[in-house]
Amino acid sequence: MKRLAIIFLLFTATISAQDSIKVNLKNPNATIYTHLYFLQTDSYQPEKAAQTILPNSTKKPENAAIKLKQILDGKGLFVDFKQVPTNSDFKDSLTLGNAHKYVLFPNEMPLISVEKVGDNWYYSQETIANLDEIYNDVFPWYVLKIEQLMPSLGHKKVFDVEVWKFIGLLIMLLVAFLLHLIFKRLTYAVLHKIHNYIIHNDSLAIAKVLKKLAHPISLLIALSFMSKVFPSFQFGLEINKWVFVGINITKTVFWIYVFLKLVTVTMHVYSEFTERTQSKLDDQLVPILNNFLTGIVIFIGILKMLTVLGIDATTVIAGASIGGLAVALASQDTVKNLIGTFMIFLDKPFHIGDWIEAGGVEGSVEEVGFRSSRIRAADTSIFQIPNSKLSEIVINNKGLRLYRRYNTNVGIRYDTPPELIEAFVKGVREIIIEHPETRSEPDSYNVEFTGFGDSALLILINVYFKSLAWGVEQSSKHKLHIAIVKLAKGLGVEFAFPSSTVMIEQFPDKQSLDMKYNTDQAAIDAVIKNTIDEFHKKA
Repeated sequence: MKRLAIIFLLFTATISAQDSIKVNLKNPNATIYTHLYFLQTDSYQPEKAAQTILPNSTKKPENAAIKLKQILDGKGLFVDFKQVPTNSDFKDSLTLGNAHKYVLFPNEMPLISVEKVGDNWYYSQETIANLDEIYNDVFPWYVLKIEQLMPSLGHKKVFDVEVWKFIGLLIMLLVAFLLHLIFKRLTYAVLHKIHNYIIHNDSLAIAKVLKKLAHPISLLIALSFMSKVFPSFQFGLEINKWVFVGINITKTVFWIYVFLKLVTVTMHVYSEFTERTQSKLDDQLVPILNNFLTGIVIFIGILKMLTVLGIDATTVIAGASIGGLAVALASQDTVKNLIGTFMIFLDKPFHIGDWIEAGGVEGSVEEVGFRSSRIRAADTSIFQIPNSKLSEIVINNKGLRLYRRYNTNVGIRYDTPPELIEAFVKGVREIIIEHPETRSEPDSYNVEFTGFGDSALLILINVYFKSLAWGVEQSSKHKLHIAIVKLAKGLGVEFAFPSSTVMIEQFPDKQSLDMKYNTDQAAIDAVIKNTIDEFHKKA
């Protein structure tokens, strides 16, 4: 009798505990809690759960409530009631007109929502209208067919799980593996054809990268198939939740890998394009772009991974923004240099290998980096100039010259006869014309008697060398100088140097110190001809 009394009391307490939870539709939190609570095993009352369905929206509200829970459980979507608003006048700022509406899972299930009708909150008309479509999408008919076709043996339980579910899992994994093998080859063939269409060049290196790219893409297809099929096995909310967390993490890792390989392929294609251009500056852009794009992919991948792990995307973005602002404030010089880098690549004031003068620094541009540029001076020392400064100062780009100008003055003795001055000038002009590395067009060179120096008569020599290479210019100067020296020696013209000469004249038995010059025109012409012929042979 006592046992019956105890059982009766426990039964009464259980009934009263369940009755204490009443249907509450006053806010989104209460409506969703009411729906899910009355569909739990220990509080199963579908008629109460059905009250959360919008009246007159369906003929079978109980079936609709059950299907909604099955959809959420099948996708492993766990409702965190701490995040669900309890405000009865809640408005969704993302919807048109800020309607009284709350979407449970905006990313995974955007069509499932509750809305306010009158004073109560119900599952929306949109949700009920799309319910069958959503259900069929989560539970494909071909998977449910496996359960229906299974004999009675398939419904026996092993470790509290029906046998047909194990068989279905094996079939799913086998099909996923076959899809991976098929799409791996198909994806590689498509990517290879696209690459050949764009580049028209079959590279072994790019083929390896494309194979590595095709592998994760095919795995993503296999994972998508598994995430499509797995809910139909109805393992329960907890198992489904962790399975889908694992699938989503794996997908995120694969997507990061895919985009990193896409960056590699893109940079390889771009580097092949830059190799065909004359400018070497765009070659320096390849590693900079590669690092920049890789950083963006990793950053977005980390944000996505955090959201998969359950961290609110808004919080992550807000934290990233605040952190980014703090980093930007702490590294203003780095930001300025980054902007300077982009300005250099946009304006292209110089190319790699150009000889420039910039802010007191003169040398050859060796590298344009992400933060600074490297310039090698004539003494082989290295100048590292921040790009922010380099983009602001005046740059004299000698590398863009069409020719290398060489200008010098040759001083000859004051007592040189006019005939030899004319002959010397004429001979130098003919040497310039015969020189293979100098411009010889009219008005492209100058050799003139231009003035009287302190110790010499000044002969201007102004020429333009064709080659822009510094070493070739020095070799060309050497040939020119040697020919001029030989010409002067043949004519008897002597180069002057700073000196003081005391002239003593009209003394008995004293000879004048004047130089003896040969001004015979035939002899002069012969010297010039011999000098030019000799220079022409050596040149």
